[in-house]
Amino acid sequence: MVKLTKRVVDTAIAESKDYVLWDDELPGFGLRIFPTGKRSYLIQYRADGRSRRYTIGLHGVWTPETARREAKAQLGRVAQGDDPAEERAELNKAMSMKELCERYMDDLRNGLILGKGGRPKKQSTVDIDLGRIERHVIPLLGSRRVKDLTKAILTKVMRDIMAGKTKAFIKTNKLRGRANVRGGPGTAARTLGLIGGILTYAVDLGVIDSNPAHGIKRPKDNVRSRRLNDGEYRILGRMLKAASENERYGETIEIIRQIAMTGCRRGEIINLKWCDVDIDGSCLRLSDSKEGRSVRPIGLPVVEFLEARESEDNGTYVFPGPRGEDTAFGGLPNQWNEIFIGSPLEGVTPHILRHSFASIGNDLGFTEVTIAALMGHAKGSVTSKYIHVLDATLIVAADTLAGYIAALLEGTIFKQRAYALDRKSRKTALDEFLSRQQAPAKKAA
Repeated sequence: MVKLTKRVVDTAIAESKDYVLWDDELPGFGLRIFPTGKRSYLIQYRADGRSRRYTIGLHGVWTPETARREAKAQLGRVAQGDDPAEERAELNKAMSMKELCERYMDDLRNGLILGKGGRPKKQSTVDIDLGRIERHVIPLLGSRRVKDLTKAILTKVMRDIMAGKTKAFIKTNKLRGRANVRGGPGTAARTLGLIGGILTYAVDLGVIDSNPAHGIKRPKDNVRSRRLNDGEYRILGRMLKAASENERYGETIEIIRQIAMTGCRRGEIINLKWCDVDIDGSCLRLSDSKEGRSVRPIGLPVVEFLEARESEDNGTYVFPGPRGEDTAFGGLPNQWNEIFIGSPLEGVTPHILRHSFASIGNDLGFTEVTIAALMGHAKGSVTSKYIHVLDATLIVAADTLAGYIAALLEGTIFKQRAYALDRKSRKTALDEFLSRQQAPAKKAA
């Protein structure tokens, strides 16, 4: 044995089998020389009655002096009862982010990942989450161990997505399908939210003790505040009237009108089934909305439309597919673009119609809770399956909004919007209500 110095290490001769040159100054510290000439520093010690070896690192990266200091530190830990070799083995077996994501995706596909209200995530949400994991999370974090993740690492990932480092054109599973993967603040914010959910899942599995994504400041997502004013509603009405000259646009025009007059989400109208329509109750009883089961009050113009469309030979859907199949109408996205492109309302989306419905409700003086109930928002949604008769206030609100928007689409110009606060209107409505409730006077004997 000799003291391991740079000269000793550099002149050590490689043999046909690897061997260890032990240091005579620090017991347990040695240099392993491989037949290839590669050399690495190590320590050897006993733990739990077994001889263990712990590799410090390669010569060149480590010098004899730095390797000796590391050997002293690790042997000191061994003296205190630690086992560095066992710890490294456990660390090497630690779950990677890619492995965690694959397990999460399996549970996501099988409906085991719960979303709002403790319900399995909807298929559309599942597809979006899978895309973000495969296109952003795994490329940026897949090789990292879950237990090594920190706020700093996740913040860098968020900034990389904002800067567009994961953007690409990729082939999808659809025939000739291509997806344009973009970054930006919105994508970064939503992807970091998804990563937080995946790491909460890891906490539940016992992989990590705490979630490093908690508390990271995310970029503010784009707040969609665009709404239609009265003039734009009248423009929309003229556009729909012009489009109606083409029979091909028939279903799309009616879907647009019903979205505008109900404030429903696009998918809720496209996939509306006759079994969810309650004409007598003036409502839609949606069995599977974004908020789960939801009762949606509808105004008289919508009720009259549904009555006119209802017949004995109706299929499952209110807006069926064009080929006589019992499927929902699928042509809205393309036809929507054809109608709106190049028009004064180019860029208007179904969500803007929904947002505009809520804004009109606010303009007319209805409360936030009432508007939330009309639109099926979580904080005000009517969800009980036992409710058969809706509050008259909600029906009046639905009638008012649907009627007001229907009139705008027909080109009506209003002087004011303060319907709910107009004293004369309130008094007239109250007098009419009281007169209808009065019992007929009895004739004198």
